[in-house]
Amino acid sequence: MPSPTGLGMASDRARARMVQNLRDLGIRSAVVLEAMGSVPRHLFIDQALASRAYDDVSLPIGHEQTISKPSTVARMLEISLAGLDEARRGAATVLEIGTGCGYQAAVLAQLCGQVVSIERLRALHEQARANLRALRIPNLRLVHGDGRAGVAQAAPYDAIVVAAAAGDEVPEALLGQMKVGGRLVAPVGVERQSLHLVERTGKFDWELTILDAVRFVPLQVGKS
Repeated sequence: MPSPTGLGMASDRARARMVQNLRDLGIRSAVVLEAMGSVPRHLFIDQALASRAYDDVSLPIGHEQTISKPSTVARMLEISLAGLDEARRGAATVLEIGTGCGYQAAVLAQLCGQVVSIERLRALHEQARANLRALRIPNLRLVHGDGRAGVAQAAPYDAIVVAAAAGDEVPEALLGQMKVGGRLVAPVGVERQSLHLVERTGKFDWELTILDAVRFVPLQVGKS
């Protein structure tokens, strides 16, 4: 993947340090670590913040939104794709709610067969499209729309990753778009948020596991 002028090998070394830090923080999935190490995070943030691109911090991307810190991205992807071997991941269709700047979508596309990513803010949707253009990722589809409604046309999904806090509960539309055996990972809560793992165990059955405390921007209704 291309690097902007002036970064080059320095960016490669910074990504390697980021990956080692993720290992130290407990990320165990070799494929997630490899994908995180392959996507140039500095391409997705403002040039003025490039020196912090590989620190384990969230950063502003405009429009009162942020890019999640690398450890949060890695943790959510590791959980959502757990149980999928290489063959199943290669055939998997994954939905991301909240494209933002496009970084997490780019990482997901290194891991899965098809990725659909939806963003409610037109300006961010276009920003992500511009950020991703140089990477030429063929298995990634960007959609401008209401993330709470999902993207029913491409359902059912092997995994759904929600990059914004879904209020008091995961939207019902997203639960219905999960494949039986699929996993959904989403931050849930208003004042206090926690990461929720939902596994669809049958046509009318879902199982919930509550995980880490987190902090995300809210998942808004509609599109603009």
